[in-house]
Amino acid sequence: RLRPAGAAMGSLGRRLARSLPRGQPGLSPPGPRCYGSAPPALQEKTLVVAKPDAVQRRLLGDIIRRFERRGFKLVAMKLLQADRRLVDRHYERLRLKPFYPALVTYMTSGPVVAMVWEGYDVVRCTRAMVGDSGAVGTIRGDLSVHISRNVVHASDSVETAQREIGFWFQRDELVAWDSRDRDNIYG
Repeated sequence: RLRPAGAAMGSLGRRLARSLPRGQPGLSPPGPRCYGSAPPALQEKTLVVAKPDAVQRRLLGDIIRRFERRGFKLVAMKLLQADRRLVDRHYERLRLKPFYPALVTYMTSGPVVAMVWEGYDVVRCTRAMVGDSGAVGTIRGDLSVHISRNVVHASDSVETAQREIGFWFQRDELVAWDSRDRDNIYG
């Protein structure tokens, strides 16, 4: 049985849906929502890439667990060997940096796991969760051993996330699904 979208959202979801302009980049396009679909604010997506050192050191479970415990929803994931072309597209803004050749060698040295996470304010929260290599309590602070082997990449803005997700995933590889615990997480 269908119910109005607002009836299933809870008060936080309704406030978030009203506070954001429809059609904002990174959010769902304007239009009616059926029961069970998240308000646009909850549909922000970000790219997280577990780098070769994370895969080699078998840290994926810990990384994924942190995102799941935070309440974010995994909508895409794949294990792959990144080639030079993909790394060049992804890190295009860093090509002129002196460390770029070492970065390419590192990112192509072994398999990586690319993931797309979805949730409220997921880009900003993910950046805080990833942190710096010396920040205790963050993914990099707790798991990385050197600044050049910093375990994960995370998109730095909604616009960057949209672009980067397009490098790593085809549109049909992102799975749209309703999380049954959304009301428990968001109100």
